[in-house]
Amino acid sequence: MSDEKRILRARMRAERDAFAMTCDAMIAPPAVFLDRLTADSVVASYIAVGSEADPAPLAAAARLAGCTLVLPHVESRTAPLRFLLWREADPLPVGALGLRQPDAAAPEVAPDIILTPLVAFDDRLNRLGQGAGHYDRAFARFPDAWRLGVAWSAQHLLQLETEAWDVPLHAVVTERGMVQ
Repeated sequence: MSDEKRILRARMRAERDAFAMTCDAMIAPPAVFLDRLTADSVVASYIAVGSEADPAPLAAAARLAGCTLVLPHVESRTAPLRFLLWREADPLPVGALGLRQPDAAAPEVAPDIILTPLVAFDDRLNRLGQGAGHYDRAFARFPDAWRLGVAWSAQHLLQLETEAWDVPLHAVVTERGMVQ
């Protein structure tokens, strides 16, 4: 990882932390997301960590629409991310990297929509993640899934440097609405 990216991640995490401390807004499910939900859709959500924008309202809307919910399961920084079946009553033990995630024995399910956490995003819908490449590899594995970043508006930059393996998002939703 380059020093520039490491510095940018630290700066954007600090900005995200500061914003989240003063923001009492939530991320409302946008119409373009709601229009994609069908009873046979599989929606990959995540459990927010720290000051990450919380996708819970979007996951709740998916649940109400009858969608199947899956959550990421991470074994290590280098192992591939798997999307495992999750029902609201299922326990979420703390796993690798401090993430609350389904038990490793839960069935793996291919998502139709991937709600994606991020550190920063730009006008071209590129994202800066945590640096392990989990989501970029998942996007490559599920190329037909609709990729929706979930972020605070304070995480929006004009432009990010990208690498050959970076996969852009289809849209980002913030407390201010959609960025497409």
